[in-house]
Amino acid sequence: MTLLSGPEAATRPYVQGDLPGPRSAELLARQQRRESNARTYPRHLPIALAEGSGSYVRDVDGNVFIDFLTGAGVLSLGHNHPELVRVVAQQVATLTHALDFPTPAKDDFVDAQLSMLAPGLRERMKVHFCGPTGANAIEAAIKLCKTATGRGDIVSFQGGYHGGSHAAMALSGLVAQKRPIANGVPGVHFFPYSYCNRCPVGLRPDSCQTNCAALLENALLDPNGGIPLPAAVLLELVQGEGGVIPADHDFVRRVRALTRALDIPLIVDEVQTGCGRTGTWFAFEQYDIEPDVIVAAKALSGIGTPVAIIMYDERLDVWAPGAHTGTFRGNQLAFAAGAEAVRIIHRDGVLANVAARGEQLAARLLPLREHPAVREVRGRGLMWGIELADPGDGRTAGELARQVQAYALRHGLIIELGGRDDCVVRILPPLNVDAPTVDTACQVLLEAVRACCPVPPAQREAEQLPRGADES
Repeated sequence: MTLLSGPEAATRPYVQGDLPGPRSAELLARQQRRESNARTYPRHLPIALAEGSGSYVRDVDGNVFIDFLTGAGVLSLGHNHPELVRVVAQQVATLTHALDFPTPAKDDFVDAQLSMLAPGLRERMKVHFCGPTGANAIEAAIKLCKTATGRGDIVSFQGGYHGGSHAAMALSGLVAQKRPIANGVPGVHFFPYSYCNRCPVGLRPDSCQTNCAALLENALLDPNGGIPLPAAVLLELVQGEGGVIPADHDFVRRVRALTRALDIPLIVDEVQTGCGRTGTWFAFEQYDIEPDVIVAAKALSGIGTPVAIIMYDERLDVWAPGAHTGTFRGNQLAFAAGAEAVRIIHRDGVLANVAARGEQLAARLLPLREHPAVREVRGRGLMWGIELADPGDGRTAGELARQVQAYALRHGLIIELGGRDDCVVRILPPLNVDAPTVDTACQVLLEAVRACCPVPPAQREAEQLPRGADES
């Protein structure tokens, strides 16, 4: 597979010298002088990118990296997939921007997105095009539910992240990291999320009856619960920025049953989990539920051209014309690419590859589960996290995670951090990544954790005893 231009195809990482290299350092310095202090990724990944293809990128100094960040998950088919490049090039010469007028590209895109829903759900869903970001789609979903119900409060969950706009931040549970400003949107109520590894109510999975769901049930069913009947409940099925935390199945089913019984619209935020990331087109399919509103963005085009939508039950369609608009809601390049991406995903069995590569990741990362600095390895499909903790007291180990990220970069692997104190090493490969690339990336990860989080000699000796010896 030819991945990058040049005399040799890049099929594995290659890093020479210190990072950043001299040309990257020059561009990073210019960026620091001229761009906002809000920039993020170059602070911990100090490189300047020149080109990319498939699962690889090359920086301006000629270093080649496996990209397991993929534009924060937008590049579902990797960098510059040739068929997506072709359809975008054709579309750019035809029509690029059309507000909300119907066009052939938009019609094909809608067909493609609805085709990925189960028949019963597909037949009653309406599609609304938002501004080009997931945060704007969250805003649209909240506005829709408030309009349809006439109610004003929203239930969200601790640890969740829903975007960087003012209202989306107010709905996010990552206070210290993602909600740095005061006076958020009123009427938002946060409840515990089923994060069993750090149980919010101090219980154990083997004896818990999903009491985080019971807390929500009691609050909404008790007339003295103190919370008005909300306009919506907003839920991630796998918290992404929160640290790659899949929700407990029983928790999700109980939340869905409660919201249905009380006629509260359930909004699922699939901005990061959607478009095949977890192994099904949407993560909610794995929980045997049907939401009232689906929020999708990031990977809809497959190539990073921005588009965001909400799909919602037609009974909620009470908006007046112009109730939620956006100048860039008619991105024809994204529509053309998105329809083609769905065709490629079907043709190439990409969802099967997600499942296979997810199993490969689980197997290759299995040794980390025994490492004293690794609290948990978890994920779905091609969305994985390695949570690091202080071996002594179990506290979050953000500094260790940053060291692992830096080590991985020096050895040719780009990864992201998330979770509390950024203590979770996150990986988001392209959905069509091949097995050798996953194997190479896992080897770098294993070496990074072992190098940055060495096992104390006494503990290492204890671990070498037969399993039964230290259990007796």
